[in-house]
Amino acid sequence: MIQKNGSVAAGVLDSYLQKGPLKERAKTNRSFQTFLLGMLFRTDLFFMTAGFLLGRAVIITSLTPFVLPFFATVFWMKRKRRWADSMAVLAGGLTLSVGQAFYALLGLIVFLAGRRILKAFSHSLREEHWLPALVFIAGFLVRLLYQAAFSLNLVWTDVLTGGAEASLSALVTLIFMQSVPLMSTRVSHKLFRNEEIICFVILISSVIAGTIGWHIYNLSVDHVLARYAVLLFAYAGGAAIGSTVGVVIGLILGMASVSSLYQMSLLAFSGVLGGLLKEAGKIGVSSGLLISTLLIGVYGGGYAGLGSETLDSIVAIILFLLTPKSMIKQMASFIPGTREYQAEQQQYVRKLRDVTVSRVEQFAGLFQTLAKSFYPAAENEIHDDDREFLSKVTARTCQNCFKKKFCWVNNFERTQQMMLQLRDISHHGGRSDCARLEHKWRGLCSKADHTLEAIQRERRLAELNEKMRRNVIESRRLVADQLKGVSQVMGDFAGEMKRERGLHEWQEEMILARLNGIGVHVESIEIYNLESGAIDIEAILPVDHYGACEKVIAPLLSDILGESIVVEKKQASDLPGGPSRVVFISARAYDLETGVATAARGGGSISGDNYSLFEIGSKKYVMAISDGMGHGARADQESKDTLQLLNKVLRSGIHETLAIKSINSIMSLRSTEEIYATLDMALIDLQNAKSKFLKIGSNPSFIKRGGHVIMLDAANLPIGMIRHVEVDAKTQQLKSGDLLIMMSDGIFDAPVHIENKEAWVKRKIKELQTNDPQEIADLLLEEVIRAGDGGIQDDMTVIAARINHHIPEWSAFSSEQNDRRASRA
Repeated sequence: MIQKNGSVAAGVLDSYLQKGPLKERAKTNRSFQTFLLGMLFRTDLFFMTAGFLLGRAVIITSLTPFVLPFFATVFWMKRKRRWADSMAVLAGGLTLSVGQAFYALLGLIVFLAGRRILKAFSHSLREEHWLPALVFIAGFLVRLLYQAAFSLNLVWTDVLTGGAEASLSALVTLIFMQSVPLMSTRVSHKLFRNEEIICFVILISSVIAGTIGWHIYNLSVDHVLARYAVLLFAYAGGAAIGSTVGVVIGLILGMASVSSLYQMSLLAFSGVLGGLLKEAGKIGVSSGLLISTLLIGVYGGGYAGLGSETLDSIVAIILFLLTPKSMIKQMASFIPGTREYQAEQQQYVRKLRDVTVSRVEQFAGLFQTLAKSFYPAAENEIHDDDREFLSKVTARTCQNCFKKKFCWVNNFERTQQMMLQLRDISHHGGRSDCARLEHKWRGLCSKADHTLEAIQRERRLAELNEKMRRNVIESRRLVADQLKGVSQVMGDFAGEMKRERGLHEWQEEMILARLNGIGVHVESIEIYNLESGAIDIEAILPVDHYGACEKVIAPLLSDILGESIVVEKKQASDLPGGPSRVVFISARAYDLETGVATAARGGGSISGDNYSLFEIGSKKYVMAISDGMGHGARADQESKDTLQLLNKVLRSGIHETLAIKSINSIMSLRSTEEIYATLDMALIDLQNAKSKFLKIGSNPSFIKRGGHVIMLDAANLPIGMIRHVEVDAKTQQLKSGDLLIMMSDGIFDAPVHIENKEAWVKRKIKELQTNDPQEIADLLLEEVIRAGDGGIQDDMTVIAARINHHIPEWSAFSSEQNDRRASRA
């Protein structure tokens, strides 16, 4: 509700800004922000300022390990203003001394010379691979040349100092290559790693080190900037980031000035206190800095210097309070572990999901369009062209006949009608009608035998062409159906991806409280779905040695959520003694128990009947029997292929009716022989017990409910018999305790002396005294064999299934009742 009201309030405020008197002020603020961003990035003010201060940064009294890494980074980035940035470094060094500026100029010359040489001879290696090594060599040579030029004498300590400075420069180069590009990136929502954040902090610390020695009215600029940076990071990232930033900045400032070494303790303590008090807002973070200054500032300059230290902290706090919260929130979105960073990650995942959904929907639309284009024309458009037929026949017979004018000018209608009748009657008419029409034709045509032969030849060619056209049409229909099915599957997949994980924070807290209240320790609860029948909850808990998930947590969740919950998956930790991951889902409302009995013809080992029992997901169950035409290995292979296709197609998510049509098309196209297969399928929804029956050339199925037996039948031809089949599906609502019996034609047709086989089978099912599915299947098979005088004349298969309400292994219980009992005790 708060979120909804907040969005409404945001909308009202936005409307007021657009229409009210604040519109001009908002536009001015945006223009000012755009101007500042332009000054920072478009005019390269940051890089020039950073270069100027890095040219002034000196650590351990004489080392300048930041100059060459900055040169290397800006030239590696191929910045347009890299020469201006380099001049800024020289200008910064000149503010310290002429010698410092000379050192920077010498470093620039040696680096550029070495870079040109390496680029000319190392074509296979990328520049970033050899750049730190170049900085090390250039730094070592420059330090030796600088010492030789100014002191005219080299000692072994100068070599050691040069090696240390060169090594530090190479390390700083790696850091700058990670951090400097972050300032020039135009990506507004980039997620940084922890290493990149630390490298960026080191860059900021190095820049601040260039302000050492600057004072404004007794204010130490480096102290103010360092504390201001710690305040920003502590407020944005918390205690861990605040303390890390404080240690890094304090360490670099301490290396630059030994008198400022105590700043590391002050800044680190300020980062910890400020991060711990960040929930109190800017005032809390500022209080952490003041407390740290009063406690640790005494160690720096004693009580005499405490006033200046406090003044530096107050100025840093003023700058911090003037910093817009929006800027700090944007800064927090780059720091791993913060709420803003997680929100940015979720936004990134959401964008990625939206792009994926859009692409999947585009593919679904493409497949739908392709399916429409592959569907063949209407059947009434497929016909023999009478004119084409007559033209081909007459071209071979009548063109050179002396009676041409008599037949085709004086008696056009009669000649045309008789030729078409001769074509049709030879294919559809009887032998006597055909002989009579041919006798009549011989009395009219002078080339009767030649004409009749041409008619028969063109008729056979026309039939062959029509068969080929129908095969092409059936192939197109098969492709179209498959494309349509793929389109539906992809559309459903896109719809599932659109469903976001809901926010269930208070439900998660309630479940945790209830579990902790009964003494079950659970580290975390994540709710992904709370829809009835589709609940999905994940829990992290210590090692479960006593089955608490099944015995305690699942029953408690069942009581809280009002439906039966079971454990779907339990995954132990890879580390010994580590936490376990458990997934809880909605239990199915019904359970299915099945039994199967089979017998091959003549008691053999190969049966033309095959059956398949499998689940689709966790909520639907499929029972299917297929009977291949005939007996033996060929019939066995046909029925197996049918069931395998059915299994694969249904598991892919294609609708069952379309799956049957696709299987029929495949079976009819793959062989020119008359090989057929029946299919008897029941699709049972275990959530509501609704069942769909699809019978393709199969026998009736029976449902026994108490003392009544219901027969289900449908009239569909076997698979592969005709090219285009319309599947007649029947839906039946099952109830708990119902018995479903499916059988092949070997069972149904075995009692040959019985006329009304449906009534006989219903009576045998009604007389059964057991409810066990396996016993029912065995008894029916035995009864049919007895009725056939002990012989097995055909392959036989019986599937029996009993549906019952799902009974959880552990009953649900309420923790509130246990709490009341404990309070009474």
